[in-house]
Amino acid sequence: MSQIGAPRGRTCSRSPRSRTLRSVATLTSAVLAVTVLAGCSSDEADEARAAAQDNAPAARDKVADGGTLRWAVDALPSTLNTFQADADGTTSRIAGAVLPSLYTIDERGRPQRNPDYLESAQVAETEPKQVVLYKLNQQAVWSDGREIGAADFVAQWRALSGRDTAYWTARNSGYERIEKIERGKNDLEVRVTFSKPYADWQSLFTPLYPKQVMGSPNSFNDGARTTLKATAGPFLLKAIDRKNGDVTLARNPRWWGQPAKLDSVVLKAVARADRADALAAGTLDLAEIDRSTAERISLALRDARAGRNGAQAALAHGPGASITPSKALKSWALAHGSDEEKAEEVQAAREKNQKAIAAYATAQDTLAKYVVRKSLEPAYTQLSLNGESGPLADERVRRAVARAINRRELAESVLKPLGLPADPPGSHLALAGQAAYADSSDALGSQDTAEARALLADAGWVPGGAVRKPVEAGTKAGSEAEKKAAEKKAGEKAGATADEKEKAGEDGARTEGAKKDGTNTEGADKEGAKKDAAKDAAATDAKKQAEDTASDEGLYIVGDDKPGGQQAAPAIGAAGPENGTDILAPAAAAARQSAALLARAEALDTGTGAHAAQTVARTDKGVAGAYAPRGTAAPVTAPEANKALGKDGKALSLRFVLPSGPGSEALRAVGDRIVRMLDAVGIRTEVTKVSDDSFFKDHVASGDYDLALYSWPASAFPATDARPIFAKPEPASDGSLLVEQNYSRVGTDRIDQLFDQAAGTLDEEEARELVRQADARIWAAAGSIPLYQRPQLVAAKADLVNAGAWGLGGPRYQDIGFKKKETSKGAERTP
Repeated sequence: MSQIGAPRGRTCSRSPRSRTLRSVATLTSAVLAVTVLAGCSSDEADEARAAAQDNAPAARDKVADGGTLRWAVDALPSTLNTFQADADGTTSRIAGAVLPSLYTIDERGRPQRNPDYLESAQVAETEPKQVVLYKLNQQAVWSDGREIGAADFVAQWRALSGRDTAYWTARNSGYERIEKIERGKNDLEVRVTFSKPYADWQSLFTPLYPKQVMGSPNSFNDGARTTLKATAGPFLLKAIDRKNGDVTLARNPRWWGQPAKLDSVVLKAVARADRADALAAGTLDLAEIDRSTAERISLALRDARAGRNGAQAALAHGPGASITPSKALKSWALAHGSDEEKAEEVQAAREKNQKAIAAYATAQDTLAKYVVRKSLEPAYTQLSLNGESGPLADERVRRAVARAINRRELAESVLKPLGLPADPPGSHLALAGQAAYADSSDALGSQDTAEARALLADAGWVPGGAVRKPVEAGTKAGSEAEKKAAEKKAGEKAGATADEKEKAGEDGARTEGAKKDGTNTEGADKEGAKKDAAKDAAATDAKKQAEDTASDEGLYIVGDDKPGGQQAAPAIGAAGPENGTDILAPAAAAARQSAALLARAEALDTGTGAHAAQTVARTDKGVAGAYAPRGTAAPVTAPEANKALGKDGKALSLRFVLPSGPGSEALRAVGDRIVRMLDAVGIRTEVTKVSDDSFFKDHVASGDYDLALYSWPASAFPATDARPIFAKPEPASDGSLLVEQNYSRVGTDRIDQLFDQAAGTLDEEEARELVRQADARIWAAAGSIPLYQRPQLVAAKADLVNAGAWGLGGPRYQDIGFKKKETSKGAERTP
């Protein structure tokens, strides 16, 4: 996803921790006794297996020495510093190959000590304070010959601790907990003392930069953007060619571990939309692709197995497929006929068609040299519901939306055609196979149309409600309404002012009302004051009606649902793996967005008013009059309106924002399915398609939506990385909400407490249980509805091994290479 500009509206960040984004979706409040609901066994993560990797594993002795790998990336990196705001997936890929990673992530999404850098790492002391002792590999050196040591740890801690604001950091979670770092018994030992316990200490110092980069603000902020003064990986950074869009990594001659099999890796900037052509031209060896490209490669492989060459394939299903014998004869006759003008036209068309057939034939012959490797990406697509205001501020409406959605049907529509596991995710905070994974979706419940309708009715949304005028509440409220109407009719400005003061007084008299798991219900009470029984209704009935009415105020910050369905291809966005907008998906891209929001927080007041006016204008236009739930300007008849749900003369209609880019067809197909599911329970949607560039920054981040589909990456450290995504929004002095990365604008104190407790315990099982409890509460609040784990499709040369779809894990760069010639016969050709 491209860097987020200053988002309009109420999106702000409030602390350094908000810059860490390695994880999952949004959070909410809980209504149920979710402590019981979270009671899952510790073996559940093992029972729910991760999707298998598909990377053509091969022993190193079967891999040829030498060669160059041409690997597609979305764009050249703006910076080589992964801790800066505009770091992206290419930044992370380069760092993984050239910098130390003290811990790597295995195929089950779990951290593992990297023996190339660490002989051991353990919590040596817990009292009076936590002390972690690192014992470094004695052969580990930087490319300039200097040993990796305590000085590098100290420099990185000081740069990322948040204490020196001269460092423009994008994330620092965990580093702020460090009290001191010192040399151990010798130069190979590093002692890190924490001011308070930190469970996710294994997330720190990966990647580890040399002190030359971290040692001063200038080198951190500017120096590491275009070059690295020292590296320490199996490869080193050789050159960045911005003219041709290439980054070249060369084998590191000082590398002490198993030497890299490849001579070099060339990262080539190729847009997702252009990758099919690049593969057909044979200019890439490895590339993440979309479903359409994968299908074309599969077709080329089937042709090859059937003995059809490219020319024959072109006539079977390519540009020549529509040419029948009769058409060919007619075309020949016209091309050689007496009508010279017509003949010239037909000859030009025939020549053009022959060129297209030849190009297609060549492309299919080339594509038959690739295979498609597939797994599930370490990210999931969610349906997100914006609970800041409107109908979705009422938790019952959010839960109704969630109960209307058939998650399994959506997952199967995306994943089953690809032959991938189609089980919907059961957790917001971990994926199947990870240690913290437990299916807590029962805290919300499965798809149930009757239950969804009952929840909506309980919230006051009933058939025919769109044509009923709201009944004034109470004697005082009723008299004030009559007074306001009379003053408006008479055009008395003073009267209108008095009415506004009276309304302000009513706002000030709001009470918190019934609280559910820390839920702020001020907005609900305010709406209740507006809707009461008729003048002759009983007082008890009026009270019940007030309690059941949701708020339309923007400060109801306890509930939110964001739609998150995704396509069979990568995440949303212009540069993201889902075609266009980074899923929020790669962790690095998400961190970039987080920091970009933070850096521009001071400018949020500029344009806020204009944005609010535009939002209101769009909303008013979308729900014309009182009878048009789908946003049409034409009025409908009362019988038609009775079919839709409404309350107080207002139809229940939600604005569903989707990206409109050419690569988002699959995502929009998921959106269409969701629209039909919601329509079945009486929830109307106004689908708004926006450009990929503006989808996230102008709509999701700024809160200009009711429903949206986007993705979050998973994390091996959910207690740390999911915290800012689910942190309870807090009101700012200017009336806006400080939301960190909680774009659903929903949270509870209890969920925050569970995250803090999980991050602060050194008992691994206790930490996992606390994370599971937090997840159960997130489910119960129905703010974020995980739909499916994203598919990972990778095109690779058939003889390329130890590379492809890594699933929850990551590449081991020194093992990637091409099969030795004597073993390449019979290379698997099936995708």
